Amino acid sequence: MEAGLSAKALSALCGWHPAKTSRIENVQASPSNEDIRVWCRACGADEQSPDIIAAARTADSMYLEWRRTHRTGMRRAQEGVVPLYERTRLFRVYCSTVVPGLVQTPGYAAALMSSITNFQGTPDDVTDAVAARMARSHVIREGDHRFSLIVEESVLYFRVGDAEVMADQLDYLLAVMALPSVSIGVIPAAAERTVWPLEAFNMYDDEQVFVELLTAAVTVTSPSEIADYGRAFSELARMAVHGSAARTLIAAAIATVR
Repeated sequence: MEAGLSAKALSALCGWHPAKTSRIENVQASPSNEDIRVWCRACGADEQSPDIIAAARTADSMYLEWRRTHRTGMRRAQEGVVPLYERTRLFRVYCSTVVPGLVQTPGYAAALMSSITNFQGTPDDVTDAVAARMARSHVIREGDHRFSLIVEESVLYFRVGDAEVMADQLDYLLAVMALPSVSIGVIPAAAERTVWPLEAFNMYDDEQVFVELLTAAVTVTSPSEIADYGRAFSELARMAVHGSAARTLIAAAIATVR
């Protein structure tokens, strides 16, 4: 043990029988939140208990393969996040490869979901999944929510769908920027990097972070990791341009597909 305590000494400090310590150490029993707090306190590591509790409670669900999530299609995954969307007040979203789902058009979403379904070899329910994605995006225009979205400039040029789909999508970005609750920032390709391009992630208040990988989704609930993503997002937002400067970059991208 890093604290230099024997199992007997640790048990005494925790006020429980050594057999309990042994069961927890050997993964024969799951500690309660209070057990974790007591253990950390005994080891002089009170500050680590929130992260350990979060990890213990989400160990089974923090890493989910897309093929498992989409085993019956993509619609259920779209509908499953509705409660989270409705209770979140501040959305912070960073995307380095595609337009954020919250502001996708039906055509763009359909083209993207079709390519994902083909790649994963999962059931094709794209039409229903697109409808569910559009329905869950009602939070953009309804309720007490704020949205801070950051994309790399390259996202504006990656062709998802045909030219008409891309032009419509970029036009929609310009339109949604006018909403008082929405801030869209674009990191110019020529920007001096203080944070490297990252995997796409969505922050829901300070409750959790949803990270999208090629083969799986990772849900982060550890307070220290959430804080790290918050710092990264702040730095990415600092590198981005907003307002008229962002509109200029989007307009330039539109000109290339029309």
